[in-house]
Amino acid sequence: MTTSDRHRQALDTAERLLGQPLDLPLGPGEPASGAEFRRLATEHTFGDSWSRPGLDDRTRVLISVTIAATLGTQEPLRGQLRIALQSGVTKDEIVELFIHLAAYAGAARAFDSYQTALAVFAERPEAQ
Repeated sequence: MTTSDRHRQALDTAERLLGQPLDLPLGPGEPASGAEFRRLATEHTFGDSWSRPGLDDRTRVLISVTIAATLGTQEPLRGQLRIALQSGVTKDEIVELFIHLAAYAGAARAFDSYQTALAVFAERPEAQ
């Protein structure tokens, strides 16, 4: 598989999970080499990890939300929460995830990350 094919496959997986195309334009002042970082990160995440057999998307997304919340990485958490909702995970299940997270990763980390979840919930008031 060529680099171009790998990238296209990763973008297709990301679009399926997000429900829309993944758009990662360079930001103001970002060097052109940032495009290579974005390409490699996309291929590794959506090409190498999400496409593996052994776990279904629902399991992977719950794991990914938990990891991002535990690490306190708010922008990746936002993306994973959007994928979770797009994948059929309910808001109530996400709340349960944060309750469980508080027990194992600490209430402060869970509460901080839960605020990000509330913002994502507000983007999709129709989702349950």
